[in-house]
Amino acid sequence: MTSSSLSAEQHRLKMQRRKEVQDQRIANCIAEKGLVIVHTGNGKGKTTAALGMVMRSLGHGYRVAIVQFIKGAWEPAEKAVLGQWSDQLVFHAMGDGFTWETQDRDRDIQSAQTAWEKALSYILNPEYKLVLLDEVNVALKLGYLEPNAVVQGLAQKPENTHVILTGRGAPSDLIAAADLVTEMTLVKHPLREQGVKAQPGIEF
Repeated sequence: MTSSSLSAEQHRLKMQRRKEVQDQRIANCIAEKGLVIVHTGNGKGKTTAALGMVMRSLGHGYRVAIVQFIKGAWEPAEKAVLGQWSDQLVFHAMGDGFTWETQDRDRDIQSAQTAWEKALSYILNPEYKLVLLDEVNVALKLGYLEPNAVVQGLAQKPENTHVILTGRGAPSDLIAAADLVTEMTLVKHPLREQGVKAQPGIEF
């Protein structure tokens, strides 16, 4: 029997049972836990989703740190918005750009290592509720960072600190250690399908 074929009373009873199950599930949950969150996959939206969590944390009055591993600068539109929370938010663009632009593996490795050291200083600092490591998965995938070193660093974070790691190609060790993993799946892309360039408000 489908939901549309249920009578109003049958629907009410079904939703009542569902609510009882949900209420019991919530009652059995722990109050709070800092999460390791991974956004990966070939689809768009990994950083965008992470920035949504950044906005929520800022709205709650929490301190937030963002460290970018690949991109070399904060997009002007993001800076214009998030820059308003300069008393709560720190931002570090540690990358030199995408690997096909730098064409210097040694420099890319050094930049990634420096970015990880900076990121770890915030991860270990209990004053920061949320730390976003943007495109760190790409640095891991390319071998610029050791997955085991990152996983060990995450294991040292304060109990209630959240860490988000974005970028395609997240390694299996990181996925296994994470509390929440979302894979963005590419179905269609305007660049590939129609030759549409990156646009303000969508990509930057």
